Amino acid sequence: MEAAITTCFRHPSYETYVSCTRCERFICPDCMREAAVGHHCVECVKEGRRSVRQARTVFGGTVARSTVPLVTYVLMGLNVLVYLVELVRPGIVDRFGMTGAGLAGPDGSQYVYVTGGFPGLQVTGVVDGEWYRLLTSAFLHLPPGDSALGSVPFGVLHIAFNMYALWNLGRVVEEQLGRVRYLALYLLSALGGSVLVYLIAPLDTAVGASGAVFGLAAAFYVINRRLGRDMHAVNRFLAGFLVWMVISAGFTSWQGHLGGLLTGASVTVVYAYAPAERRTAVQAAGCVVLFAVLMLLVVLKTSALTG
Repeated sequence: MEAAITTCFRHPSYETYVSCTRCERFICPDCMREAAVGHHCVECVKEGRRSVRQARTVFGGTVARSTVPLVTYVLMGLNVLVYLVELVRPGIVDRFGMTGAGLAGPDGSQYVYVTGGFPGLQVTGVVDGEWYRLLTSAFLHLPPGDSALGSVPFGVLHIAFNMYALWNLGRVVEEQLGRVRYLALYLLSALGGSVLVYLIAPLDTAVGASGAVFGLAAAFYVINRRLGRDMHAVNRFLAGFLVWMVISAGFTSWQGHLGGLLTGASVTVVYAYAPAERRTAVQAAGCVVLFAVLMLLVVLKTSALTG
C-alpha cells in the first residue's frame, strides 16, 4: 500500500514530509523558519511575534533594535537646512523670528511697538496673529554677519553650539523616551521658550534652538534621576547649563532658555511619573494641558498688549 503524498499547505505543488511543530501543517523549505525545536511555518512565526509584548523603557519609549537617533538627525538637518536658506535670504529671520510686538514702516524699517499701533505703520509679530513665530523661530539662528561678541562671528557659533548640544543630548533623551515623546518634548520646549520671551520681553526679537536644547537638558536631568543613576556628574552638567544661561544673558535670550528649561522639566516629569497602567493616556493628557496653558498665556498677553 503506497503512502499518501503530502504537500505544502501554502504551495500544493511541492511534495514535502516536514510539518510545522506548532500547527502540524506540512511546509516546504521556502515556508520553513528555524525554531528552538524543529521548524515553524510563516503564519505561526507572525502570530508568535504579535503575541510577544514589545519591550519598553520606564518612560514608555519602545526599545528599538536600531539605535539610530532618527528624530535627532532630522531636527539637526532642518536647522542646518534653514540656516543655509538664511545665507541666501537673510530676510527670513525678520519674517519668521520670535517677535512679540513690533511696527514696520512701508519701506520695511522696524520700529518699537506702542499699544494700539501707530498711523502709517503696520503691526507685526505674535500680537498681530503671527503665532507661527512661536515655533518657526526655534529653527532659525543668527546670520553669520551678526555679532554680539565684538569681532567674534556669533551667528556661526550660535548654530554650532546648539547643534553640538542637540547631538549630545538628543541621542540620550530620544533613546529613553522614544521618537514620538521625544519630538513632543522638543517642540513643547521650543514653544515654552518663545512664550516666556513673549511674556517678559515682547519687544525683543529672538531666534535659535536654545529653548529646545535647554528643555532637553532638563529632560536629561529628570531621566537620570528617575532611573536612579549617580547624580554627581549630572548635577555638574545641569549647573553648567544654568551658569551659561546667566553668563549669556547679556547677548542671548535668557527668557527663551529659562522657558525651555521649565517646559522641558515639566514634560519629562509627566513622562517619568505617569502610572504604568495608563501611562500613554496620562502622558498625552499632560502634554495637551501644558500646550493649552501656553496658548492661554499667549492670549492673555496679547490682550494686555492690545489694550
